[in-house]
Amino acid sequence: MPLAVPGHDDDVSQQHARAVLDLALRIGEAALSTGASAAEVVATVLRVTSAYGVTSTSVDITYTSIAVSMQRGLAEDPISVMRVIKVRSMDFTRLEGLQGLVDDLCGSPDRPVAQANPHTAEPIAVEEARTRLSNLLTAPHPYRRWVVTAGLSTTAIGVVILFGGGFTMWLIAGLSAALVDRAQRVLYDIGIASFFRQAASAAIPTMFAVVLQYIESFGVDIPGVGSISLVVVSGIIVLLAGLSVMGAAQDAIDGYYVTAGARGLEVFMMTLGIAVGVAIVLSLAASAGVTMIINPDIGNSTNALTSTLGAMVVAMGFCMTHYTGLRATMVAAGLAAVGWLTFAAAGALALDQAPASAVAAAIVGALAYTVHHRLRVPGVVISTAAIVALLPGLAVYRAIFMLMLDSSGLMNIALVQMATALAVGLGLAAGLSIGGYAARRRFGLDRAAVRARRRSLGAYQD
Repeated sequence: MPLAVPGHDDDVSQQHARAVLDLALRIGEAALSTGASAAEVVATVLRVTSAYGVTSTSVDITYTSIAVSMQRGLAEDPISVMRVIKVRSMDFTRLEGLQGLVDDLCGSPDRPVAQANPHTAEPIAVEEARTRLSNLLTAPHPYRRWVVTAGLSTTAIGVVILFGGGFTMWLIAGLSAALVDRAQRVLYDIGIASFFRQAASAAIPTMFAVVLQYIESFGVDIPGVGSISLVVVSGIIVLLAGLSVMGAAQDAIDGYYVTAGARGLEVFMMTLGIAVGVAIVLSLAASAGVTMIINPDIGNSTNALTSTLGAMVVAMGFCMTHYTGLRATMVAAGLAAVGWLTFAAAGALALDQAPASAVAAAIVGALAYTVHHRLRVPGVVISTAAIVALLPGLAVYRAIFMLMLDSSGLMNIALVQMATALAVGLGLAAGLSIGGYAARRRFGLDRAAVRARRRSLGAYQD
């Protein structure tokens, strides 16, 4: 591995280089904002710049910014551009459109480069690409905002199904999740910080549980309720955004440690906000004479058919929440069933949760890239939605519960649960990475993706 050896200089004009870097930077910013990992964003930027003849490009990503620079040799000034990531919100419609645009600009193993002139090998003009990008990012969503609320309710219902809850619990969890979504939106519009939004949102399902506990204290048996704690569990798991745990693990595996550290701190703060919201409601309820004990030992349904159905419902709800198209939603639901059955089979072979999750994620990752290659369905979208049911939400919930009890003995259990959540997140990230890599080896590796990962491999002894 050569160190500090001067490379080649691109023989391009300053105007062309600036236009290409600006286009690549805007595409990278949009991909990072809508849910792509750091390695995927770097690979995307490198693909775009290479397609337009700008190959001596460096990309630097932190959690809040992306910078692209180009060395133009000793006789010319270098060019560096940077953009700050102002908003992060998973939007699979735009992410899918970005993936299609980049494939048109750069080509893929089975898709030629879109050319302005079919008689030349030049890609479409940079200005036309900028126009297409602008149209893509300003286009309306495929369905209305209330469908997103319904998707969050569907996700909560899927979680209840996973844990074997009855029909009444479906209704309560769905209503609670809908109120959480509306509360989050109102609090965001008035400028409340995300920590307080999490606390206020976590208070909503907890209040539902307290009300149910109060009703049952009079001897009233509500049909189909079962464990009241399941209301809190479903709400917390929906709020936890366990994808942040997996996203931090994915960036750490890919070697982007600054971004991984920032994601990890975000997970900690959001989890702490949830703990504060739950603790406040329970304290107020206790002072009002309603004593409620949340049961942290809730397990998955023992019925394989029910739990698989729950995983599929969770995947479909997650897709609805993040503006995913109908075809991708159906594919994600099928992959979720495959992933959950693989996870259950691995558990039956006495594998712990983390390695079982890794095996299931590897299968999902390989199938997701295969489907993407065959049907042009966005791989990152369907693979992400398919593993939502495997995310370590229950382990994080248990850790929160143990922390709230303020006991030195339970503190150790809480640390074990957090370690379990981290192990599962790492397993899922590693499984998706290995599965996707194996499939790409079969269909042809993306050279830009290889370059992106080689830049973050760390020390190497030759």
